[in-house]
Amino acid sequence: MAAEEISLAQHLKQIPAKVRPTFQAARATVRAAAPAAREIVCAGGPPRSKTYMWKIVRYAVGGANVAGIGVFPTYATLFFYRGRELDDGSGLLEGGGKEMRFIRLRTPADVERPAVKRLLRKGFQLGRPAKDR
Repeated sequence: MAAEEISLAQHLKQIPAKVRPTFQAARATVRAAAPAAREIVCAGGPPRSKTYMWKIVRYAVGGANVAGIGVFPTYATLFFYRGRELDDGSGLLEGGGKEMRFIRLRTPADVERPAVKRLLRKGFQLGRPAKDR
């Protein structure tokens, strides 16, 4: 049985009010950095535990996931599917998984940092097919 589709508007209503402006700032920044990227709303609702990230949207180029935005009760995250490959001289990227890395965004101002925008551009450049780089 397929998961029930949920709209971004439905997600927005459920995102904690404290985190909603940060999520919206991150979404605007991603869309500005990669206007041609496909925005895909993640299925499902809020997690049952406060310790799990709720993935809201992901962005794909050429069919490959590049970045996504998720939320926790008190902050948002901007995550990169190929984050391990990103050159991060800023020290913003966190995580030690096999591939993914993330940036914690506690306020909308965090999204406006030049290092965040630079990582987004690099992430989408890396996500493009090799022939288009």
